[in-house]
Amino acid sequence: MIKIKKIIFLVFILFICIDRTEAEINDSLFMTIGNKPITQSDLVNEIKIILILNNESYSSEKRDRLQEVAVKSTIKRTIKEIELERNKFYRFSEEELEKELARLAGNIFVDVETLKNICASNNLDFSIIENQIKTELHWNSLIFELYKNRISIDADQIEERLKIIQSKKKIEEYLISEIVLKNIEKDKLDSEIKEIKNKINIEGFESVAKNLSISESSIKGGDLGWVNENVLSENVKSVLINTPIGSISEPIILPEGILIFKIREKRQIDSNMSLEELKNQLVNAEKNKILNMHSLSHYDKVRRSVSINFYNK
Repeated sequence: MIKIKKIIFLVFILFICIDRTEAEINDSLFMTIGNKPITQSDLVNEIKIILILNNESYSSEKRDRLQEVAVKSTIKRTIKEIELERNKFYRFSEEELEKELARLAGNIFVDVETLKNICASNNLDFSIIENQIKTELHWNSLIFELYKNRISIDADQIEERLKIIQSKKKIEEYLISEIVLKNIEKDKLDSEIKEIKNKINIEGFESVAKNLSISESSIKGGDLGWVNENVLSENVKSVLINTPIGSISEPIILPEGILIFKIREKRQIDSNMSLEELKNQLVNAEKNKILNMHSLSHYDKVRRSVSINFYNK
């Protein structure tokens, strides 16, 4: 119980500055995304969520960076909402919602009930977080519905990978963070990557991920948690193997974008999955990779059709 009180108290103190700002702005219009108005208090709530879910403290030095991240995540989610409304598509399971809430709470070492208490202590309606998760679940379901006929799994490749995995008694896992960048024109590739590396050295990997990454993981500073080698493609795995702990990987050029990883830790675990479980894991990983590619592409197409206007930024 002492631990819970301490978390709530700390978060409450950290938001005093934000709450004062919230009282002063009188909820003025910050921007419009398509026909959807976004107010100053919407941005304040977004910043609160970012800080709580990242277990991060607030300071005036972080204010500009936090606003950038909040604007970016609000734009992305609102554009997805516009597309969901256009398609009149809303499907998800309560089980998926509960699972995602538990994961978010677990990331800051609390349970869902404690997360609700933290939000309440900081004048944040917990339903905002729930609705954000629902939007992502709806979006994922829409992408699957639109592109399910384009999912093609190479059965021979899966069987080959199964043979290799079966022979291993130990499996490598990687604790990693990612930055995903849009594809860059070939003649500008070297200079752009050099600039990104300089930014990482100056600002830190997590900060660059939050500001520049186009992946859903950007809001968490690129954090992917522990990733099993079985779900990684061979070119990604070879890069991770050759990247020391604490280091940044060389960029990986993929059809859907440019990947840069930070290797935070490595470990070996016992291989105790059945053949059927391993096969399902490989197939699902391939499906998710293809769907992620379509998700990025579809979002980019929708984004170009939506106008964004700022007011008194």
